[in-house]
Amino acid sequence: MKSVQVNEVPENAQLIDVREPDEFSDTHARGAVNLPLSNFAALSEQIDFDQPIYVICKSGGRSVEASQYLEAVRGTEAINVVGGTQAWVEAGLPTE
Repeated sequence: MKSVQVNEVPENAQLIDVREPDEFSDTHARGAVNLPLSNFAALSEQIDFDQPIYVICKSGGRSVEASQYLEAVRGTEAINVVGGTQAWVEAGLPTE
């Protein structure tokens, strides 16, 4: 599994936020799509597997789980965003 820092996520990247909906609604990276880890297997059908997949959560734990799932079950590389949304906000990157 590949990992990147928040400032290495390209603008307009396919960014999957695996936090729960209430966490996501509080604040999230601009352009992120919410696919909660609690239902990730079913929701992963919504991912565009032809594009790089960046996965983010609150601080990095759940995104590692989701990335491992994508690699083990779906056979595709996922890119974990180290530090998650906390690091994203601390870096002053755009949020919604």
